Amino acid sequence: MAIADIRQRPGVVLAAAILLHVVLISAQVNTASGFPILQVVTFGGFAELQRATMATIDGVGGLWSGYVALRQVQEENAALKHELQTLQVRLQEERAEAQRTDNLRQLLELRQRADLDTVAAEVIAGAASPDFRTVTIDKGSTEDLSTDMAVISPAGVVGRVILPSRRASKVQLLIDRNAAAGALIERTRVQGVVIGAGDGPLRMQYVPNTADVKTGDLVVTSGIDGIYPKGFVIGTVERAERGGGAYYDISVRPAVDFTRLEEVLVVKTPPVSRVIPEEKQ
Repeated sequence: MAIADIRQRPGVVLAAAILLHVVLISAQVNTASGFPILQVVTFGGFAELQRATMATIDGVGGLWSGYVALRQVQEENAALKHELQTLQVRLQEERAEAQRTDNLRQLLELRQRADLDTVAAEVIAGAASPDFRTVTIDKGSTEDLSTDMAVISPAGVVGRVILPSRRASKVQLLIDRNAAAGALIERTRVQGVVIGAGDGPLRMQYVPNTADVKTGDLVVTSGIDGIYPKGFVIGTVERAERGGGAYYDISVRPAVDFTRLEEVLVVKTPPVSRVIPEEKQ
């Protein structure tokens, strides 16, 4: 069947015969270097095949090496990123600890300067409603805290205890709308009353229009309210305008940043005006 097919295709037979003839001639004819042309051609063909094979193998090997190297780089990057995050967290912890240490140092200095019986406390919570500006501290009746004890910080007056429990107390901040403190202008000793306004500056009332009040004047506690000891900083006069009536319209910028309270002192020693001498029997 195959022979019949070949016979029906004389062109194929002729081409095969010519190719065979060329091969035979190539096997007999030598190149200038003395090697048969057939051997040279065959060697060259296999050499090119080997070259292509090696190039393919090298390419695949290079791709694999690149993939392995990329995986290693990705793993190193992930490890470095994790180490960086760990260092950042540690830095924040050390910074917070340094800040806490500095706060405690300032509290200790305040306690020594004030020469009062005080209890150091930490702020553990704030008020849920902005209408009632209070914070919760981690000291209570166990440390003999009671209602109307003044709360201060190194910056100035914070507020007063309004609800002590066994191990915690609620403190009304001086900026609360229902808070007030006896105050005076330190420079001129003019007295008045500072009241809270919720958000924004404090207001100082009942200062006569005839008084000497200037922007930047320091406002301190007067001690007449029976809660806050005399001489503690409340803030500075931010605006002082003579009103239409008999008193100044005065705004006071608080000395304390109430949004950043962390540690405070509770004054257990009552102001002199609150001390009631015992009756002689």
